[in-house]
Amino acid sequence: MKIGPDNAPTSAICTSNPETIIVRGHDLVNDLVGKISFTDHIWLLVAGTLPSEAQRTVLDSTLVAIAEHGLVPSVVASRMTLAAAPEALQGAVAAGILGCGSVILGASANAGLFFNEVLQAQEAGSGLDDAVRETVGKYRAVKRAIPGYGHPLHKGHDPRAHRLIEVCKEAGLAGRCIEIAWAVDRLLPEITGRSLALNVSGAIPAVLLDAGYPLLALKGVPILARTASLVGHLLEEQTHAIGFIMAGAGSAAITYDGPAPDGFVPDEN
Repeated sequence: MKIGPDNAPTSAICTSNPETIIVRGHDLVNDLVGKISFTDHIWLLVAGTLPSEAQRTVLDSTLVAIAEHGLVPSVVASRMTLAAAPEALQGAVAAGILGCGSVILGASANAGLFFNEVLQAQEAGSGLDDAVRETVGKYRAVKRAIPGYGHPLHKGHDPRAHRLIEVCKEAGLAGRCIEIAWAVDRLLPEITGRSLALNVSGAIPAVLLDAGYPLLALKGVPILARTASLVGHLLEEQTHAIGFIMAGAGSAAITYDGPAPDGFVPDEN
């Protein structure tokens, strides 16, 4: 079934013949394998060109910054899935990634779209502060959270966010999106009456967009990073299992308040 207007379907990512595999115009075996890093390859696959050294540094730093943060929901879901289906490593990884949404991991993509709206307001003639106020006002009018700001643990500031921006500045790539990110950080208390500090999910799109990474591919960065973390957790789960312990702890933390026969006393083991 044809969907959409393209009458000549094509792909510019990969092709091959019996002797050669071509990835984005490069001979995989002779040009890429053993010669570029996986971070380089990610940029090549997504953006279509090999990154500069500065671009590689920024992308690599975001992958390192977001990969691991303890027993967060994606990790818990993954480890509990492996406990229930130890033969399905791929299913356990998928279970952890499926929760990539507006609260966990997916916030980077939303923050990137938010920064892009501020950029558009600037290009329409607004000054930086006015563009921030205008865009934040639109979000608040429809009761949307401002993505990339606030954190339940890192309340004063998220140290990962500060370091990512330092790396981007050191690489000589800091630009308008980082400027917007800090302007929002500065203005949010005035606009909302609350101090919501820039978090890692806001810093990631700020530095990547300034480095030239595609806006529509932002969500893939935390997905890639967290996949590596999940594989580590799942190896540990196979050798030091805590999945069922977490399940039991979750059950014990919840009190049943639904109907029950007279005299019934819950005792879940």
